[in-house]
Amino acid sequence: MKSVLITFDQAFYERIIATLDHLNCRGYTFFEHVQGRGSKTGEPHYGSHAWPAMCSAIITVVEDRTADLLLDALHKIDLQTDRLGLRAFMWNIEKTI
Repeated sequence: MKSVLITFDQAFYERIIATLDHLNCRGYTFFEHVQGRGSKTGEPHYGSHAWPAMCSAIITVVEDRTADLLLDALHKIDLQTDRLGLRAFMWNIEKTI
């Protein structure tokens, strides 16, 4: 099993949910309002007067094969609009209950 954390500009929400649905990733946790700044490009997402954009985040735990498919699909979305900001991080899950 793998855990995938997806952080993204709120404008990507519908596309990411559609991707999760398409890959049958039923279980996830959605964090609607998160703040941050990307390490490479793009603008900060602080929800402030100076930087009004906001981020969201989703974390999911999926089978290894599905995690690779999910990361590939998310990378394609990010390449289409790279200035908005979309990052995904994957790590191993050792045990679940």
